[in-house]
Amino acid sequence: MMAGWVSGLVEERGFFEGCGAHQRRKKSEKNIFCLRCCASLCAHCTPAHPSHPLLQVRRYVYNDVVRLDDLEKLIDCSYVQPYTINSAKVIFLKPRPQSRPFKGSGNICLACDRILQDPFHFCSLSCKVDHVMAQGGDVTSILLRFDESEFNMLHFESFPMEGSDLVDDGDRNTHNSILEETFRYGDCSGSSSGSRGVAVVEVPKRKK
Repeated sequence: MMAGWVSGLVEERGFFEGCGAHQRRKKSEKNIFCLRCCASLCAHCTPAHPSHPLLQVRRYVYNDVVRLDDLEKLIDCSYVQPYTINSAKVIFLKPRPQSRPFKGSGNICLACDRILQDPFHFCSLSCKVDHVMAQGGDVTSILLRFDESEFNMLHFESFPMEGSDLVDDGDRNTHNSILEETFRYGDCSGSSSGSRGVAVVEVPKRKK
C-alpha cells in the first residue's frame, strides 16, 4: 500500500511547469508540494492552503530533488544515495535517465540498475518505494510522524541548483566515481537520522 502523499510526490510530473491558475504572475512555477492535498503548487497557491504542511521541491538539471533534511523527517531515507549540491544534501525523487545501460561489476540500484556507491541500494526515493511494494511491503511502514509546523514557507530556503557541482553525502577525501557522469564521492553512511525509531527495510546486496 502506498500512502497518498508518497504516491503524489513520486508520481508528480508537473513540478516546475507554469501554474495554470497563476500563469500571468511572475514566479508561478510549481515547486511546492502540499502533503495534505497531494498536489503541486506555486507560491501564489499557498494562501489557499493555510496551515497545510508544504514541501519545497528543487530542480537539478531537469530532475526534481528534495533536501534530505526535509525528506528524512517524513520517510525513512536509509539506503537511498544522497548527493550534495551547493552544500545542501538532496535526494532525487525519481531515477535519472541513463544514457547507456551499465555493463560490468559494481553496486547497483535494486530498482533501476543505476550504479551506486556502497552501501546504498537505491538511487532515488521512487526506487526505494517501488522496491518496498515489489517485495509485498507496506510503504506506510517506512513513514515517520512529523511536526506539520516544520513544513511551511517560513522554512523554505533558496539556493541555486542548475549547473551546480554534484557530490554525494560527504565531501571528504573525494575522488572520481564510476558513474557515467563525473561526480565526486566521499565518506558516506547507509542510514539517515530520519530513520530513528523506524524499522529499516533490510535489502540484499545486489551485484551485476
